[in-house]
Amino acid sequence: MLPCHRETAGCLDVWSSPCPFLFIPADIISTVEFNPTGELLATGDKGGRVVVFQREQESKNQPHRRGEYNVYSTFQSHEPEFDYLKSLEIEEKINKIRWLPQQNAAYFLLSTNDKTVKLWKISERDKRPEGYNLKDEDGRIRDPSTITALRVPVLQPMDLMVEATPRRVFSNAHTYHINSISVNSDYETYMSTDDLRINLWNLEITNRSFNIVDIKPANMEELTEVITAAEFHPHQCNTFVYSSSKGTMRLCDMRASALCDNHSKFFEEPEDPSNRSFFSEIISSISDVKFSHSGRYLMTRDYLTVKVWDLNMESKPLETYQVHDYLRSKLCSLYENDCIFDKFECVWNGSDSVIMTGSYNNFFRMFDRNTKRDVTLEASRENSKPRAVLKPRKVCVGGKRRKDEISVDSLDFSKKILHTAWHPSENIIAVAATNNLYIFQDKVN
Repeated sequence: MLPCHRETAGCLDVWSSPCPFLFIPADIISTVEFNPTGELLATGDKGGRVVVFQREQESKNQPHRRGEYNVYSTFQSHEPEFDYLKSLEIEEKINKIRWLPQQNAAYFLLSTNDKTVKLWKISERDKRPEGYNLKDEDGRIRDPSTITALRVPVLQPMDLMVEATPRRVFSNAHTYHINSISVNSDYETYMSTDDLRINLWNLEITNRSFNIVDIKPANMEELTEVITAAEFHPHQCNTFVYSSSKGTMRLCDMRASALCDNHSKFFEEPEDPSNRSFFSEIISSISDVKFSHSGRYLMTRDYLTVKVWDLNMESKPLETYQVHDYLRSKLCSLYENDCIFDKFECVWNGSDSVIMTGSYNNFFRMFDRNTKRDVTLEASRENSKPRAVLKPRKVCVGGKRRKDEISVDSLDFSKKILHTAWHPSENIIAVAATNNLYIFQDKVN
């Protein structure tokens, strides 16, 4: 199998935990993210809510329950707003969530909508103070003249309560829609990226940010590309990369200058003239870029492919994987129904040996970089029974269709997997299929 490299009876050896988490139809999941330890999993939705799941502790009686995630905290991160100066509605949809490394008993995460980034603290409380001198147990202020003795307040046990409180609000810095945020490896700064600019923030300072990339032309009619994603290097706090709608990536070094107008490296794959078409520029737009955990490689996702780049080779990708090449003949209809503009994400596994990304019909793809094997799996309620083994799916392009294959004309383009996440150290994956969250893990005997 791909995640753990075990050959099985022709299927990927994973099972779903124990059923998909179901949301009401309006709650379409817009981002999924594991925290650095993998013990927590956060999802954001179009309604501005953040739901945090916590992993079950291991039990001697039921060891297979170790992989299960249950709801830990739910809170409203963003509310709909209105920009009166521009007469624009600001959606509450959560575009990205990024966790900060845990420093104490509390957890911290950044969440963003189109305009505002918020730093949230998630903490537990299982004790409450009792025995105040100046107020009763129900909170009413006591008459000082009735106080005859000094009491020492004590902490009494109470039912566990998980609280989410906003610690910082970073706003008024983006003219255009924020598409990504990334925490720096110094854990003191982060960057927020919109269509034309990238800003650098200190996590402690909310009223000031530094503009480090600005590609806005003096005349907007001369605009030829926009920024689609950006991410910090996992180990070098001065290095970051950003991708563009032209299918290129720029690696920048903040030590070179305050404004990173001049990139250190420029990654672009030469276009094959024989494949040039009306849709070439659209399908070459990069929707996601990710550094590998080692920091040696970059992974990019465009509409039809996933590419792996070596930081030391700018001229062409090291590896190219076809995600759904059978859609190349359907680009015209995909353009008409706007599906060609869908933004698919991609993720690495913990060892950078397997990559995963989504497709249509609730399919998601896995590619093993070592064995060059790949598999297509489906996240659906029909095959998500507890500990059920997922069977590979195949798409039939033409000719006679086999029993276990699905015709490319039968694919449901309204069912799409745009957002996925992989546990940082184990073979546990989270897949967001519209308004359902599926969690799969290695099969446990």
